Amino acid sequence: MDDLKENRFIARAGGSGEAIGQNSRVTLHFSLLLSSGEEIDTTRRGKPAVFEFGDGNLLPGFEEALLGMVPGDDSQLTIGAKDAFGLRNPANVRVMPKTGFSDLEAGGGFEEGLILSFKAPDGELPGVIVEVFDESLKIDFNHPLSGEDIVFDVSIINVENPPK
Repeated sequence: MDDLKENRFIARAGGSGEAIGQNSRVTLHFSLLLSSGEEIDTTRRGKPAVFEFGDGNLLPGFEEALLGMVPGDDSQLTIGAKDAFGLRNPANVRVMPKTGFSDLEAGGGFEEGLILSFKAPDGELPGVIVEVFDESLKIDFNHPLSGEDIVFDVSIINVENPPK
């Protein structure tokens, strides 16, 4: 994560107040963009997001980028794939026989891009059909954004730190 700090540019618009640290309650607006500029997610057209630093609602790479920022700070930085949604893992692409999906086949068939839900020990696991063969399906269980560098465009609105 040291490379994040080298690429970090923070515009200070008179920002002041408490800095983001462990257990801070942070109110912010953000946009997530692919390196192509395509917007993946944003709060900028609605209510700001509120989270507690370290609560698991943000990926560690995104939290790391916020450390030390104060209300009024704006930053746009690139989070490398490894620290964003992870690198693509070829072992997460599996070929499975169609026979295990008889309900789907009866309901109209298989098509590339279809997202399927699988039971996992800790809940559900989505998988995307990436290729359809005569007797089997190739299903990708990687996060759809794995392998992508993400531009994190963030504006800090408020920071509340727990009493010391």
